[in-house]
Amino acid sequence: MRLKNIKGAKEKISTSPYIITNPEQYKGNFRNIFQNNHPIHLEIGMGKGDFIINMAQKYPDINFIGIEKFDSVILRATQKLENIELKNLKLIRFDATDISNIFEKEIDTIYLNFSDPWPKNRHEDRRLTSKKFLKRYDTIFKQTPHIIQKTDNRHLFEFSLKSFTDYNYKIKTISLDLHNDEIDNVETEYERKFVNLGYPIYMVEVEK
Repeated sequence: MRLKNIKGAKEKISTSPYIITNPEQYKGNFRNIFQNNHPIHLEIGMGKGDFIINMAQKYPDINFIGIEKFDSVILRATQKLENIELKNLKLIRFDATDISNIFEKEIDTIYLNFSDPWPKNRHEDRRLTSKKFLKRYDTIFKQTPHIIQKTDNRHLFEFSLKSFTDYNYKIKTISLDLHNDEIDNVETEYERKFVNLGYPIYMVEVEK
């Protein structure tokens, strides 16, 4: 999933008007960047940006922030945005492990799309739906914690369901085959790839 060795990627993304290069200074005040009080939705691990860009276009009254930790990957998103003007979208090159350093009680919804499954049991704390990460999210939600997850990985999905319910989240919507259920859906680039290969897409929406 990672694009490697794109020369000058860090410098190139820093020139994009969509990139927030110093997110820590806006902690608790991201509404000032958007200059409104609209809800803020956050995608952690945005990849090359198809989902977050299309969501921002579809829902102009919601502010969207995409986080991606690899320069070479987020560069692809900024390239897609070169001829697009979206006032409700910002991107941050950041590692979600330190997410509480940049947000504080201001996120309404988190999207976790096709996150790394970290299949080995000894790495389960690295999964974005682990108890360790759910605790981090507690500090950034504005009010009611609300998470929407999509994945092609059955093991990660089952792990996530247990993790959510153990952490007192309630399931609002669930699908074991998203593309054959009547659920509104905006695709990611990886989602299209997996669907074309015949894989079912698992989705769950939870709230606490």
